[in-house]
Amino acid sequence: MTETEYQHPLMRAYWKQLDTRFPQVEEVFDDLMAEALAVLTREGIDAYLEAGRVIGKLGRGVEPMLAFLEEWPSTAKAVGESALPAVMALIQRMQKSPNGRAITPFLQTLAPVARRLQSQALLQHYLDITLDFMERTTGSIHGHHTTFPSPGLPEFFAQAPALLNQLTLAGLKNWVEYGIRNYGTHPERQKDYFSLQSADARAVLQRERHGTLLVDVERKLDLYLRGLWQDGEHLVPYSTAFDELRKPIPYYDKLGIRLPDVFDDAGEISGIDRYRVVLAHMVGHRRWSEAQIADNWSPFQRMAVEFFEDCRIETLLIREYPGLRRLFLALHPKPVQDACDPETTSCLRHRMAMLSRALLDPDHGYADADLNDFVARFHAVMAQGESSTSEIASLALSYVAKTRRQSDQFAKVHFDDTVVDYRDDNRQLWKFIEAGDEEESFDEKRKIEPGEEIRGLPPRHYPEWDYSSQTYRPDWASVYEALHASGNAADIDRLLQKHAALAKRLKKMLDLLKPQDKMRIRYQEEGSELDLDVAIRSLIDFKGGATPDPRINMSHKTSGRNIAVMLLLDLSESLNEKAAGSDQTILELSQEAVSLLAWAIEKLGDPFAIAGFHSNTRHDVRYLHIKGYGEHFNDDVKARLAAMEAGYSTRMGAAMRHAAHYLGARSADKKLMLILTDGKPSDVDAHDERLLIEDARQAVKELDQDGIFTYCISLDPKADEYVGDIFGRQFTVIDHIERLPERLPQLFMALTK
Repeated sequence: MTETEYQHPLMRAYWKQLDTRFPQVEEVFDDLMAEALAVLTREGIDAYLEAGRVIGKLGRGVEPMLAFLEEWPSTAKAVGESALPAVMALIQRMQKSPNGRAITPFLQTLAPVARRLQSQALLQHYLDITLDFMERTTGSIHGHHTTFPSPGLPEFFAQAPALLNQLTLAGLKNWVEYGIRNYGTHPERQKDYFSLQSADARAVLQRERHGTLLVDVERKLDLYLRGLWQDGEHLVPYSTAFDELRKPIPYYDKLGIRLPDVFDDAGEISGIDRYRVVLAHMVGHRRWSEAQIADNWSPFQRMAVEFFEDCRIETLLIREYPGLRRLFLALHPKPVQDACDPETTSCLRHRMAMLSRALLDPDHGYADADLNDFVARFHAVMAQGESSTSEIASLALSYVAKTRRQSDQFAKVHFDDTVVDYRDDNRQLWKFIEAGDEEESFDEKRKIEPGEEIRGLPPRHYPEWDYSSQTYRPDWASVYEALHASGNAADIDRLLQKHAALAKRLKKMLDLLKPQDKMRIRYQEEGSELDLDVAIRSLIDFKGGATPDPRINMSHKTSGRNIAVMLLLDLSESLNEKAAGSDQTILELSQEAVSLLAWAIEKLGDPFAIAGFHSNTRHDVRYLHIKGYGEHFNDDVKARLAAMEAGYSTRMGAAMRHAAHYLGARSADKKLMLILTDGKPSDVDAHDERLLIEDARQAVKELDQDGIFTYCISLDPKADEYVGDIFGRQFTVIDHIERLPERLPQLFMALTK
């Protein structure tokens, strides 16, 4: 595809801006742009293309450029497109160091890492960990002035998604630190550690696992927010491991509700319940709190207002869901009354924490007269209704005025048992009328304007199984789907006429498989009519003194097949070869067989779909729709069948996973996927011939777990060497390919009896 071949002027401009001549990029450019335009802003598109251009000029081939173009839209959707400069900065650092070969694995796993982290701040911490790792493990051989790359960096990138599925960023940082400290001078051991091959790596990983990760319970919390509180705000994690001076506190702003990335259990309160308490508290503020002008109030006064308002909110929450009181009290500290010495220490926080506990706990047990007086006044105000932020603020200011002490100004502050960690930082409770405090501005979401639409669907990314490490490579294969081109439907009608005698024999078999309209269900206590045989037998038993069978009725039900079928066709280049002992190509024989099978399934009335696939590296797996579940076997479908062409390679695992995406959505008692192929899984970028065989085998396991039965019809005479490894016993090898039009429908009917 050249610049002049793009019909849409916008596409021509985008292609010119990317400035590359890689044919692999040209093949998928319009589909990649469809995804980018749906996700990125106008400025983001320019930055995306410029970054792709820069990566393409690094001199490291097409892989890093393709990886970036595929992964960045998903990354930007997860963490924001403003993270791109930091990503490009790290790429430039790797390029200028001996670690340039690590750029590709870094980009290949960027999107799954970003989806796991879900915020730009956390992604920046991940990049910082990576940069520190690279700098500390890249070394020099003194005397030769030769710098060698970090041995473990590419392996670390490959394992990063799996690590972040189990660890927080703090845990990841500790795990990396252990590996650098112990294996920094041992290249081979470093590789084993960071590829999770060594027992030491797995042991440290297990040690660093703790708590409830937000990403693991995010869906449950979203349902909790929507179901109980009618709030659908976006949840954004932050890490508590990188700010040692001031630990972050939950808060909310225009971009969403910010929560820590992990919560450990607190006594009997689980991590997920801690998240629920934090969310309930913030939802209460969003529902009932009003911002107050804070310019004329001292920090001490604002602190008191926040404590009182927090208690008002929690009182209202407890009224709505009384069970929250137990959780609030379990997580709220209970300061000891005489723990703070006012002669030497500022006790303001201590007094406020005691008051906060007393406002929520009827059995607080504190004897301070001022505290009990304001507890009574608070409950009197709340007894009249919901109250308001301004009314509670007046009560808080009265409390400060009555209990103020000279020692409150002391530099030494009592902090023990004063931090209520499930409360947010109350930033939304205040507003300031100072010059220059304008509200933050945010980018509007990207919208594709009329006339700007680009043809093609965004790619779907699927993992691929790496049997050597026994892990998935996330987002490894990019599947592009499209409607198959059309030809002449009359060609398929001629093929069906050619096999008219075979169709006549098949029709007799089909009549036996067709569902009967009615089927009797006997031995029913209640039914639509009397079952005379059973009724007479029961009457004889009754007359003879035996206990009669009360099930003397019968009913009827419609007997039907409930099967959904997916026929997946391998359309790789080898189908263009002549079949042994025949003047026809394998493709032509496959076309006849599929036409007969489609005719047979249509006669049976089973819902079915037909799709073909081929691949040209993992970046370009093509999935072509020939017939959808909602279509009949009509002229449109026949026209697509007539236009079938073969080319490229066979990346079977990715195609099966994508086909399962459609088949799995069908509601059927039995889901059958038939794979028609003439060779083993292979591709030009898979140098290990076992790699794609093992991936297809893993895909079969995945489909089986999802209730999808897979069966392979192989036309390869050497298939016995590998097809059993993939499909177990669920395959048939057809040695005489010329019999395929006869054998394929017969196999289907045998599988669906």
